[in-house]
Amino acid sequence: MNVRFGVLGPLRVDGGQAPGPAKHRTLLAALLLSAREQVPVERLLSAVWDDRPPASAESVLRVYVSGLRKVVGGIRTVPGGYLLDVERDDVDCHRFERLVAAARQARRAGRVAEAADGLRAALGLWRGPVALADVESSALRRAHGVPLEELRLTALEERVELDLRLGRGAEVVGELRALVGAHPLRERAWVRLIEALHQAGRRSEALNAYQDVRRTLVEELGLEPGAELVAAHQHVLDDTATDPPASGRSAGPGGALDEPVNELPPDISDFAGRRAVLDWVARMAAERAPAPVHLVLHGPPGCGKSAAAVRAATALDLPDGRLYAALGARPPGAVLEDLLRSLGCPDGAVPPALDDRVRLYRSMTARRRLLVLLDDAADEAQVRPLLPTGPGSLTLVTSRSPLAGLEAARAYELGLLDEDEAVALLGGVAGPERVRAEPEAALRIVRLCGHLPLALRIAGSRLARKPGWTLAHLAGRLGDERRRLDELSAGDLAVRGSLALGYRGLPDPERRLLRRLGALSAPDFAPWALGADLEPLVEAGLLQSRGLDEAGQERYGWHDLTRLYAAERLAEEDGGQGRVLAALAGEILERTRHAREALLPAEPGTGRTEIHLPGPSDAPLPGADGPAWDPGPPGGGGAAAGGHPFAGRAGWSRRGGDGLETGWLRQEARWLSAERRFLVATVEDFFKAALYEAAWRLAFYLTPLFELGAHHDDWHAATATGLDAARAAGHRQGEALLLRGLADLHRAEGRMDAAAAALRAAQPLVDGLELARITLRLGLIQAAVDRHRPEPEAEGGAGGRWTARGQGGAGGRRSARELEAERAFGRALRVFEEAGDRRGRAEALRALGSLHGDESTLNEGLAAYQELGDLRGEAEALLDLARLHLTARRHHQARDCVERRLGINRRLGDRLPEAAALLVLAEVEEAEGVPAAAVDAARAALETFTAYGDRRNAERARQALARAGRLRP
Repeated sequence: MNVRFGVLGPLRVDGGQAPGPAKHRTLLAALLLSAREQVPVERLLSAVWDDRPPASAESVLRVYVSGLRKVVGGIRTVPGGYLLDVERDDVDCHRFERLVAAARQARRAGRVAEAADGLRAALGLWRGPVALADVESSALRRAHGVPLEELRLTALEERVELDLRLGRGAEVVGELRALVGAHPLRERAWVRLIEALHQAGRRSEALNAYQDVRRTLVEELGLEPGAELVAAHQHVLDDTATDPPASGRSAGPGGALDEPVNELPPDISDFAGRRAVLDWVARMAAERAPAPVHLVLHGPPGCGKSAAAVRAATALDLPDGRLYAALGARPPGAVLEDLLRSLGCPDGAVPPALDDRVRLYRSMTARRRLLVLLDDAADEAQVRPLLPTGPGSLTLVTSRSPLAGLEAARAYELGLLDEDEAVALLGGVAGPERVRAEPEAALRIVRLCGHLPLALRIAGSRLARKPGWTLAHLAGRLGDERRRLDELSAGDLAVRGSLALGYRGLPDPERRLLRRLGALSAPDFAPWALGADLEPLVEAGLLQSRGLDEAGQERYGWHDLTRLYAAERLAEEDGGQGRVLAALAGEILERTRHAREALLPAEPGTGRTEIHLPGPSDAPLPGADGPAWDPGPPGGGGAAAGGHPFAGRAGWSRRGGDGLETGWLRQEARWLSAERRFLVATVEDFFKAALYEAAWRLAFYLTPLFELGAHHDDWHAATATGLDAARAAGHRQGEALLLRGLADLHRAEGRMDAAAAALRAAQPLVDGLELARITLRLGLIQAAVDRHRPEPEAEGGAGGRWTARGQGGAGGRRSARELEAERAFGRALRVFEEAGDRRGRAEALRALGSLHGDESTLNEGLAAYQELGDLRGEAEALLDLARLHLTARRHHQARDCVERRLGINRRLGDRLPEAAALLVLAEVEEAEGVPAAAVDAARAALETFTAYGDRRNAERARQALARAGRLRP
């Protein structure tokens, strides 16, 4: 005899021995809920220890598995977890789900009695209202228990609906009274009770039931009954008042209504904002078009599409009536049956075939001006048969999708509420006086709800039901990301439930894609990050297109609560973000490393390191410093295969005159800039997932981007996380690289002591070439400090951080610091030359030339950069030469160098380095007695520095502007 298992109630083993200890029972339940599927160890740890496993959890879990195997057969160890090899039909929850699916299929095929019997058999498997009743695991309850109970209630409602269609209303009244007693806020159960009482001829009881539910909803949630309840109530009223034909409406000759129908749900008294969309609908309706007008309001789950549509429709007065249909997953034929009855078609006259119903509906609407509100449409195919044909009619459709394929329809994307509207909505539900009493806490709730109307309505409802709560208390509860979706639930309103509708409607590949996105915390992203088409998630309303970014990529974003839901599903179904991020890390690091070369050619000498990330795959990832130019395999691979324009053309000369090459550099710089927020967030994601190697390398790759754009806040954040990651990984060289980057950041901020301290902390960690780079930087700091002025002026390029402003002349007296700087530069130069590090040699020559004011040495450094094809290094050397010529009053040569530098900056699109060159140009113009040109150059530099938030150099530009202004006649 097969052993059968039960989780729909207390845990049960029929034909075998049930485990005794509580944690053994939890472990068995977790395996049963995923029967014949691999369950990752991480998910089992979460279930058994309720998301708080001790340090020894994995070893203890193995003991529990061993003990459980003594009483339950079929437990197998598989890579990364365990599997219970039993027939899924031998577990009651899986049998229940199969029977419900089969019954729904029978219902869609029109086999009503068979569907009702199938649902009755499925519901008979339950041994109480609660799944996993004696299993002590809130993690399993959240992931499996609650969804199973929701499916039970939905299946019960569907079975009752089928029983009503079969004329069994009197038989199900008692069952429905028990259901609404247990779930008094479940509106659909009340609808069925009212319908059952009406069908049983108990009309007064049906009317009393409506008053009971209305009073409950108003008192508990501050909400009026929804559309289905209102329609059920109206049906009873109409039947009571007029004893109409079976359709429930009074019809005249030929099926025409004696009076216009108005089926709109009641407007919401605490509706807030949305002036723009209301004006748009009114404007579209006012156009006297010769054909019907079709409007689509679309947006993410919970954004208030239905409320806005009802408010807009209520303000419109079309002479022949207003129809309403809640679509959801309903087939068009069933909706048409309701609409035809609303238009006065008797029950017996509704054709059985869909095509015949469409023809009749079009005929009945052809000469009428109707408003038809179709709420929560799934797709275009569901909507097309429901469009009225009368000229002047207006169809208002709400959907998560823009329904782009719906012919002749105009769409409006409904976004989030602005701050004032969101506060007004919260106050309208919770009470305006409470919001006025705690304005800061109200704003915090608004932001934690992400300005989402559904979330705000739920938050307000919770406050309304808890008069003893302060707004600050609720804000504190919402502040915990792990519990936020749990907190945003009131009665049958829940953000999680709204999101789950869209999620469950997705095919399996799109569900997996949404879960993978849940591993990312970035506010937006491009498709390359997942290597997948994201448009299906946009169509489902779970992502929103943000348009094209500066690199020409389409970017997508999502609401923060959707992100939390995706992360929750990832944790529950796939065991968490670690595996997803490990699989994505290789592409992210490789693309960023290639783009980094556009800002700063990879520093030679460190070779190319292969690293291994923890996870299911041991595929190697690229290291921090590749060769100066890595073409990759012929015909593709690397960044070229990922779609970067020009990235695969490794055979060119990378000289400044090559237009293709500068195009590649500009494109890569734009790509990095467009991806900055995504990549900074990913550094933190890698770190939290314990992918320390990937975290510190990504932080290191981003430093030239931060410097070029003066993104100091991002630079601080990424470097701090990268340093923690390098230390956690025990990677001494990685720590040194990030300390060097931190020193560059401090120097850009004018904090020379902090820069020197970071470099000294890095020195013991490395030797060879990296030690030489650190020594070179220490020398630059010593030279700058010795001259009692900030080193160097108007920095802004990746190469600019190595600029020194010495120019004291080789024959002048040199201080001890200057001598020490000279020795540091000399030591670094020897190391670079011995190692054949041409870029390091160019940097050292530049530093020595600037320190001594030696034109010959600077020209040698310039030539070295040109031989490397390093355009940004070449540009910085040109600016050093310009300053040298300016000091020596060789104005013509200074201008020539600045103009060559500006040409490179403009070809590459480097705005901050261009501003640095403009400041030197202002000095040249001032020295040559052309104050108007000096003013223009200084003003242009000031505008750029101000736009980038570079306060230090903006102040230098103001000083230059003031000096030039005083010279103007």
